[in-house]
Order: sequence, then C-alpha cells, then structure tokens
Amino acid sequence: MDCEPKKFYHEHDFDSRHYLETYYSDKPGMAFAEDSLKFPVVISHYLFSSGIVKGDVLIDISSGSLIHHLYSACDVFKDIILLKLNERCTMETSRWKDTRTGAFTWAHASSHAAKLEGKSAEIQDKDEQLKTSISHVISCDFENENITYPVVLPLADCVTSLLILDFISNNEDKYIKNLEKISKLLRPGGHVIIGALLNASYFLVAGEKFHILKYDESFVKAALSKLGFVIDYCAVQRRRDDSKLTDYKAVMFIAAFKTK
Repeated sequence: MDCEPKKFYHEHDFDSRHYLETYYSDKPGMAFAEDSLKFPVVISHYLFSSGIVKGDVLIDISSGSLIHHLYSACDVFKDIILLKLNERCTMETSRWKDTRTGAFTWAHASSHAAKLEGKSAEIQDKDEQLKTSISHVISCDFENENITYPVVLPLADCVTSLLILDFISNNEDKYIKNLEKISKLLRPGGHVIIGALLNASYFLVAGEKFHILKYDESFVKAALSKLGFVIDYCAVQRRRDDSKLTDYKAVMFIAAFKTK
C-alpha cells in the first residue's frame, strides 16, 4: 500500500506549466500523446459534431489549463466559460487566450481537431475560433455551494469537466457532492461530459506526488444516476503508454443528460 502523503491539486502549489509540458506537450516521445491528447479530441469531435451535445452556453471546469477538448465545441457553442481553481492555471489559460509571449502552444491539438473536421489547412483559424468563443475565465471554489460565488452564471447547455473531480475529491462521498455542485451549473436537459482516469491513485508534477481518487467505471455511472442523469454515451480506452508519472489503468469519457 502506498502510504506516502500526496498533495491536493486545489490546496497545494500546483505548477500548471509543468503539468502541461509533462502530459500534453508536442515534444517527441511524449508518453501520453494517445491518452491525454488524441483521445479527448476524438471523443469531443464525435459528441459535438454528431449533434448528441448541442446548445449555446458551455461551461468547462477542467484540470490545469486544458482547452484541447474544446476545439470541436466552439463549432457548436457560441459562449464558452472556463472555470479555474488555481490562480496559476487562470494565468496560464489567459496567456494562451491573449496570445502572449511564452504561452503554451496547442497547435498540435488544434491540428488534430482540424484534420478530424477535414480542415487541415485551417489550423490557425481553429485556434482563433476557440479563443473568440471563450467569453470569460472565472475563478471557482468547491467549498462554496455556488462554486462561482459571488458570480451567478447562466445555466449551461453543457458542462465539460476533465479530471478535476478525480483530483479534488478525497473520497467517493466527496466526489458525488462535487459532481452535484457541477450539475447545478447545468439546465435540465443539458449534458455533462466527464473525462476521467480509472483506477488511478497519483500523478507527478515537477517531482511532487498529487492525489487522484481511485474508482472504476461503475462508480461514475452510479453517481450520475443518483443525481438524476441519464447516460447516453461512454467510451473507455485502456492505457496505451508505460510511465511511472501516474498509475491510471484506463481513460474514460462519459456523457449524460440532466433529467431534472
């Protein structure tokens, strides 16, 4: 049993840039290209281009400064709002959105999205389209019942969330409570899309070990059902790469609509 104490994403100093460089970069031999980069882009493209998920307002609350899963979303949603728990993540996201010097490049992700859409010659346009669609980058706090307090957001047609529930929930009850708070951002009939790591317990960032809540596919499905969601899509990809940076066994994307 691993008894080494772990840090929590939302409580301790989290190096958002190192996180991006380690798990989401375009550097040769990057260990997680299939699972962390290509899989989310492919699934997002399918969900948004197929018409399963649609609307006007999308709220995203994902780990770090992740935006690559939103390239297909900006073809559908006119208004995308990003929520961030860490100031460093907010700054990193804003640096990319404002095209500032030194911003992390997502060209490899936008290229993949553009190719899926048959628009490989429009990679730069794809990046600018997403930046234009993002109207706000807002701080949030799961200690509040309204996680964006004092800001009250319009109810979204879709809420996307990659890994954040895995990172900030210290047990299953807390996961369900945090998921319930996310669901309050969503209108009845709207969709939640969750990206998750299955059977994981940690990930490393800049040599520091961070917590991941360990659970399986059935737990997430049961949690969504308990909160009044009906699942209409689920995809699980077994881990493709060997690395001691993290110990997850599979990556899952699940989409469900809110019934009440």
